Amino acid sequence: MISGAAYVVKALQEEQVDILFNYPGAATIDIMDELYKQDKVKVILPRHEQALAHAADGYARSTGKVGVCMVTSGPGATNLVTGIATAYADSVPLVCITGQVDLGLMGNDAFQEVDTVGIVRNICKYAVTVRDRKELGRILKEAFYIARTGRPGPVVVDVPKNIQKAMGSDEYPTEVNIRGYKPNTTVHVGQVKKACSIISKAKRPLFLLGGGVSISGANDLMMKLVEKTGIPVVTTLMGKGAIDSRHPLYLGNIGIHGGYAPNVALTDCDVMISIGTRFNDRITGKLSTFAQNCKIIHIDVDAASISKNIKVDIPIVADAKLAIEKLLEYIEPHDLGEWSAQLQQLKAERPVTQAGEEGLTPQIVIDYINNHYARPIVATDVGQNQLWTTQFLEIKGQHQMLTSGGLGTMGYGFPAALGAQIGNPDKRVFAICGDGGVQMNIQEFATAMHYRLPVTLIILNNGFLGNVRQWQQLFYDKRYACTNLLMDESSIVTRDMIDNDEFEYVPNFVQLAEAYGAKAMRITKVEDIEKGFQLADTFKDGPTLLEFIIPTELNVLPMVPAGKSLSDMLLKDKK
Repeated sequence: MISGAAYVVKALQEEQVDILFNYPGAATIDIMDELYKQDKVKVILPRHEQALAHAADGYARSTGKVGVCMVTSGPGATNLVTGIATAYADSVPLVCITGQVDLGLMGNDAFQEVDTVGIVRNICKYAVTVRDRKELGRILKEAFYIARTGRPGPVVVDVPKNIQKAMGSDEYPTEVNIRGYKPNTTVHVGQVKKACSIISKAKRPLFLLGGGVSISGANDLMMKLVEKTGIPVVTTLMGKGAIDSRHPLYLGNIGIHGGYAPNVALTDCDVMISIGTRFNDRITGKLSTFAQNCKIIHIDVDAASISKNIKVDIPIVADAKLAIEKLLEYIEPHDLGEWSAQLQQLKAERPVTQAGEEGLTPQIVIDYINNHYARPIVATDVGQNQLWTTQFLEIKGQHQMLTSGGLGTMGYGFPAALGAQIGNPDKRVFAICGDGGVQMNIQEFATAMHYRLPVTLIILNNGFLGNVRQWQQLFYDKRYACTNLLMDESSIVTRDMIDNDEFEYVPNFVQLAEAYGAKAMRITKVEDIEKGFQLADTFKDGPTLLEFIIPTELNVLPMVPAGKSLSDMLLKDKK
């Protein structure tokens, strides 16, 4: 007989959990005491519960394992909400354990009591309060199973204090049998054959790849399928890395910030093979004009995602890896040289580039990473920094770029990078953030120093909340309402300001990083980029911060205005 608290720890060990991201509190103190007595599960203490969830998320995305976190009741659980929603939107497997007041106190406005399950029910795959010590094993076993199977996602297990203290069996279940939850593990061969028949007749076929390819671990198989068929490839923001982005058949990202050639390819193709995408509004632009002249084959593990936004011709409900294996078995190559050459010419004529800009640009910074690091892990925040990274970072495969694509969570990048570094201690890890989003979880420098994590935080500082400001510049006559973060709210960052060292910003990120014991450098000139990265490469005892000052009115282009079709791209700034 063991306590419920000891049983939770046993369950973590049985599920091969090696890292637990935990922020303590009275409602989980018994579990923490049991964790103290063992050495199989390493406990990481971030400095905020939101950051804790993002760190578990980054760990999960970069390793392919389930990320596990634990917080106390009340504000501990509510602080976790944004991280749970972020993981749910991007299909990231998490098991989130929350403490709760005694069952007898629930519903009585007890200290640090909230209805955790009620709060998170619509932003996770499953949420449950344990109401009987006898059910604890079954619930925890099911939590890990649900998190990692089907379309992965977060599961929340709410454990009241009296359940943690209650004594019971130490036997852990070996099997799961959940009535009503039977993830599909097969592929409908008839549908695959229909798809192959349509593809064989196509003159302008196109692969549209989403995050589902990498989630299923199908990257290598996808590369084989592309090379066998010769079909060009475009990706969603979450799909980048589905194949090597340097491959000659890869055109780039699509959508409202997609490249010219990828968006034209999407508009002109006659057969679209979509694998692991949800066709959200950032992909489609104006729905009524999206992919009007093509047949759509849609492969997704989640039946609810198929024909939800876009009506498809051939639905295939299956894990991407299983479906790609079957496509490789039945598909035949055919000559697509003319179509491919046409798209490659478009890509060459209208590249996504900042080459015409003077001085320091995000592309130059990201190109340095491309040219000097073999296969780093890069976590982005949300905003222009995310979009520039997606445009310019070369991705060789899965688990390399971590970003909040579905929910668009500012504050994600830095803690996600820390989680990735913890899960991949031998890999080079970067976080690329803007000056706005980075401040939402900047306190995690303490975590990085505490655990000696050699993550390099890159801040692209333009003095503004850049993505919103870009819309204000292009569509609101430069009325920069509530987006200016400079000391002088009447100014913007210009090349002259940078060159004359007149940039005033609070906080001073370099001094802030140094206050935590980290190394840091502000960079304003192209010739100093190498010096900055050399500093980052030589400091192994903790994080480094590289702050790159860029002009305010440097925009992410191309872009599609709200409510417009993908053919209505803005390719250059309005004057």
